[in-house]
Amino acid sequence: MPEADSFAQRVLRWFDAHGRKNLPWQTPRSAYRVWVSEIMLQQTQVATVIPYFLRFVEKFASIAELAAAPIDDVLASWSGLGYYSRARNLHATAKICVERHHADLPREFENLSALPGIGRSTAGAILAQAHGFRFAILDGNVKRVLARFHGVRGWPGSTSTQKILWEKSASHLPESRVADYTQAMMDLGATVCVRSRPRCTECPLSSDCTALRDGLTAQLPESKPQRAIPSRSTMMLILRDASGRLLLRRRPPTGVWAELWSLPEAGDIDIAKREVAAIHTSRDSDFVFQHLPTFTHVFSHYKLDIAPIAFDAVMKSHVADDANQRWVSPSEAAKLGLPAPVRKLIEQLKEST
Repeated sequence: MPEADSFAQRVLRWFDAHGRKNLPWQTPRSAYRVWVSEIMLQQTQVATVIPYFLRFVEKFASIAELAAAPIDDVLASWSGLGYYSRARNLHATAKICVERHHADLPREFENLSALPGIGRSTAGAILAQAHGFRFAILDGNVKRVLARFHGVRGWPGSTSTQKILWEKSASHLPESRVADYTQAMMDLGATVCVRSRPRCTECPLSSDCTALRDGLTAQLPESKPQRAIPSRSTMMLILRDASGRLLLRRRPPTGVWAELWSLPEAGDIDIAKREVAAIHTSRDSDFVFQHLPTFTHVFSHYKLDIAPIAFDAVMKSHVADDANQRWVSPSEAAKLGLPAPVRKLIEQLKEST
């Protein structure tokens, strides 16, 4: 196996020739911009993140501005990226940094990694890229590179396998150019050592790669043990007043889509009618409703079958706007933090009217 510095030198030479050096969070490469990008890049690809990142840092140019913003504004700027706990963690961390760290991200690893949504790898990425400190990272791309290069067996999400991969990651850190090396490892996994059909002929580490030598690139890293994804179902109620405004409700502070604005939901049509009757002064038997095409939204741990039901001209007789519900036009709804399937459904309603 090659020396640790030989590994890093080859990765850096590859980066100088092929790495990504013009990503928007690299110029300037401040701790704030690196942090926002790293949180967005969790579970999301670079091409998708870039426009969201640019809009986000334009609207919230500093930690202080992010901390001072209403959570609705933060969620609205995040809407469409998914995994909304990331946005709530950004907002919570910004507030903590204003209160405890002079409106800046701490440079101490222990303090930084303890902040909401950051953890060990993200803290290492921020300190390495923004300050050049020698901290290892272990995101999904780096796990894949190291698992193949060293022939590490086991699912990378397991505690025992992660321990091995963390040791390997730290062993390869260079003495200098840590920021470039960190970006290089992420780039190598994202563009060359990809999940399917890795481009091994373009890899600077191929001559010593265990997976390539043993014909295991398709098997490593090992997949998470599979289990059946359960399905759930709900009815989303499209309640419009005579002016065409929709009734939206804020979801609870915990659980799926926490604190986002969404359509009212019901378990079946009878519950839906009673829900509408609580808003309208007419009897539930008087309502005219239409079943719209059902669709499925897939989460990481279950599938949600959504059956939209549109009720015609529901007058907002005795239901007023408050902190957790409001009547909004479709164009006003587009400015709120909405779950992706709700946003899609409202856009389809706009197109059909």
